[in-house]
Amino acid sequence: MNKRKTPVPGQVLGIEGTAWNLSAALFGEDLVALYSRPYRPPQGGIHPREAAQHHASEMREVIQRVLTDPSTISGVAFSMGPGLGPCLRTVATAARALALSLDVPLVGVNHCIAHVEIGRFATGCHDPVVLYASGANTQVIGYLNQRYRIFGETLDIGIGNALDKFARTKGLLHPGGPAIEALAEKGSYLNLPYTVKGMDLAFSGLVSAAKEQEAPIADVCYSLQETAFAMCVEVTERALAHSGKDEVLLVGGVGVNRRLQEMLAIMCRERDATLHVPEPKYMGDNGAMIAYTGKIMLESGCAMKPEETHVNPNFRSDQVEVTWRGEEMTEAKGVKKPPASSTARGAEAVVTISGDAVEKRRVRKPYRQDALDIRLIAERTRAEARLISMARRSGVPTPVIRDATPDTLVMERVKGRLLKETLCEPDLNEAGKTVGMLHSAGIVHGDLTTSNMIMRASRCVLIDFGLSMVSGELEARGVDVHVLFQTLESTTDASPELIQAFCQGYRSTFCGAGEVLQREREIERRGRYL
Repeated sequence: MNKRKTPVPGQVLGIEGTAWNLSAALFGEDLVALYSRPYRPPQGGIHPREAAQHHASEMREVIQRVLTDPSTISGVAFSMGPGLGPCLRTVATAARALALSLDVPLVGVNHCIAHVEIGRFATGCHDPVVLYASGANTQVIGYLNQRYRIFGETLDIGIGNALDKFARTKGLLHPGGPAIEALAEKGSYLNLPYTVKGMDLAFSGLVSAAKEQEAPIADVCYSLQETAFAMCVEVTERALAHSGKDEVLLVGGVGVNRRLQEMLAIMCRERDATLHVPEPKYMGDNGAMIAYTGKIMLESGCAMKPEETHVNPNFRSDQVEVTWRGEEMTEAKGVKKPPASSTARGAEAVVTISGDAVEKRRVRKPYRQDALDIRLIAERTRAEARLISMARRSGVPTPVIRDATPDTLVMERVKGRLLKETLCEPDLNEAGKTVGMLHSAGIVHGDLTTSNMIMRASRCVLIDFGLSMVSGELEARGVDVHVLFQTLESTTDASPELIQAFCQGYRSTFCGAGEVLQREREIERRGRYL
């Protein structure tokens, strides 16, 4: 990549075509032109080769609609990934040819980051936690030290694809999201699976259960939306609480859903944060986001040679060095200190300290459907009490439980510092030992973040077992460790050394550590663009 500063006084042409929508735009000081020609399959989902053939046949028309005066073009940008391979290659070929013929700089843009950057531009937000909800991607993202870090993401399919899969089984046209939203307005709640694993989430079980429901279609659509969106908002709230940021940005095509926007707005009001939602033309896949992001990348010296522009169908946002954001953004804000009192609010509970006791009371979430909220509070409180006791009997350092009600636990106060406040190799080594003991006992924590580990003297005490479960499955243990590694990678540049220290401790107390760490690497490598 050419790091030489590249003046971009004119307009940048951006071409987007990662999946179903072929779109081009011109961006100067503002959006100059935008035109899209979507591929709509006659039935079923998107076929990559058919979508690529559509893009190839429509490319000239789409470009001509926005490129009326080639002399004004100072650069060409294109979506480099993630996306469908045949579609990405078609767009990249066109972009290279245009850059060469116009003799202007060329840059490949990460599709996910483009959603974030156009959202920041369109709403004026500064340093948000981003919920990126689209057809093939579901991620919660934050910025730290010249990287967009992933706090959490889907472990299987994106939320838009989940909605589309369900819609196809009911004969609804592609894309299924708008049809589901319309039907949901007349529906009532049904109990469906809710799968949040720390900072990650999964939709496959939810979709399978929704498909099997014999209730009226409006009820199933309503329940599917309420459950899936609540999962997204919960993970976003966890990231907000962990990072101490006070802005939330919603991007991606699924973000146009009014109910999702409403749920996020309620959550943000509860946490004194502001919600930012771009206008609809910037939400779905569009050429404007590629043109704008390409422009700021070129201005920061990110021009590429044609041979450097190989597409990457699994291009992750945290692989991109962000050279275009100011130095004032390169330090994490840190977590907001609670007021000088004995009460603090976490992501899902109010914690009150009184002497040597801690009362943890799970609070209602106004954004969640009432029946779902009541069910989750009761299930998580009951499971937490049972599994803390089980872990402690197995020798795992945990608080002592003194009392329990359907929504409240009273526990021993664990005095010490949160692991996220220390973040040193000896403490991560101790954390590894503790997690190894937990997994040896057949328990998966479910929310292994540095906010849920307290260093007491030289030992690591695990707290917050609300998402815990009894499991000896390799996948569950791998996800457990993956959540911790993601948390470290999203909050500190020292994550490689800290992860290595954790692994050393983990191996010392758990004989199956090697297999789990191998599975964690497989989970990390899994493509999210499915």
